Amino acid sequence: MMHSCRWSLLSLGVLGMGICTVPAHAAPPDTAPTALVTILEAIETASNEQDIESVMAFYADGFTNNDGFDRTTLQATLPQLWERYESLNYRVELQSWEEIDGNYVAETVTYIDGTQTTPRRINLESVIRSRQQFQGNQITSQEILSERNQLSSETPPQEVVVILPERVAPSESYGFDAIVQEPLGERYLLGAALDEGTTAEDFFTPRPLDLELLSAGGLFKVGDAPKDADNLWVSGLLVREDGLVVITRRLRVE
Repeated sequence: MMHSCRWSLLSLGVLGMGICTVPAHAAPPDTAPTALVTILEAIETASNEQDIESVMAFYADGFTNNDGFDRTTLQATLPQLWERYESLNYRVELQSWEEIDGNYVAETVTYIDGTQTTPRRINLESVIRSRQQFQGNQITSQEILSERNQLSSETPPQEVVVILPERVAPSESYGFDAIVQEPLGERYLLGAALDEGTTAEDFFTPRPLDLELLSAGGLFKVGDAPKDADNLWVSGLLVREDGLVVITRRLRVE
């Protein structure tokens, strides 16, 4: 049993991520008010310092997230994740903002890089786009819009090209390809793919992964979206004799 790469929770301590265009009614980041910029910088600093009290001060008591995390869940689990990494660095970029009834709505991109050395060296790279609503200097709600995550035992990591749509309709089939760019030569390549929910309950549930010998240089899987609107984590694990890589993408079903 092992966990797939579930790292969107890491972004909650710092806001979400991904590159995007400015929404029709939102303003570009260079026009953002000083108050909003100051809040985002303070959240980034507190997250890099792994100061849970300072981070949580920016989340309202009634905070909600589209993956089912609330303020209590976030406060309990962020320190557990921080403990896994000897180093963990956050960088937040404001993508767009708007003011509604005296409060801010901000779309951000968070970049996370980390290194874990026990039981083996693993490098984390994560990019998450999210939209959060503020009331005063506190976040009242957050929606993760997109995310891409990679865990790798190699430095630099093996180059893998991932093909997955960002969103599909309910009940629609979708393809997930994770293709290793470097020629395998005489080396074997093992792999497994799975999809799972993005709720708080799913975050803590281990999933079995049955590795299979891959005849080609990557994973090529077809999945079926659930019947109702949802978010899925779609993950691929690739293992060679000289290292492994786990890649996760968010798939929106809507």
